[in-house]
Amino acid sequence: MAWFLGLGIAGVVLLALSVVLDGLLEGLFDGLLDGVFDGLLSLPVVAGFVSMFGFSGAIVLGTTGMGGVGAVAVEIPAGVGAGWVAYRLSRALMDDRSGAAPRGADLVGVAGSVVTAIPAEGYGEILVRLAGQPLKLAARSEVPVARGTEVWVDRTLSHTAVSVRPVEP
Repeated sequence: MAWFLGLGIAGVVLLALSVVLDGLLEGLFDGLLDGVFDGLLSLPVVAGFVSMFGFSGAIVLGTTGMGGVGAVAVEIPAGVGAGWVAYRLSRALMDDRSGAAPRGADLVGVAGSVVTAIPAEGYGEILVRLAGQPLKLAARSEVPVARGTEVWVDRTLSHTAVSVRPVEP
């Protein structure tokens, strides 16, 4: 029974390490088994299998008289089930796209204010709010724009620069 408890504890420790060592096993087997298991050898899946394998074996040995063979007959399906649940949960978390990062196209139409005056030819700076966060960008305009003027972003020039036009009253 001590061996099974040791396996269960090792699985829990491995699960805790998976937070720090995320993707380690996939990286080790990447060239060898490229895409064959598709996340089935991830650290959380292996940790789930090992911990359930150990703890269920210890429970069977401690509560029934089935012996080692009976414990293995129970712990293998329990370990596979725990590994499958860990796999499905990790896939669901990785496939969640609700927190997608804003892109440059998301800036078009956003209102902001000029923090450094924009000359007719050259760059100034504007402050906008994108996804609730303040973002300072280099800005260019066809007409000079004074500091404090409210502007609209009409196109993106790069990741850090935009073209703006003053808001007309």
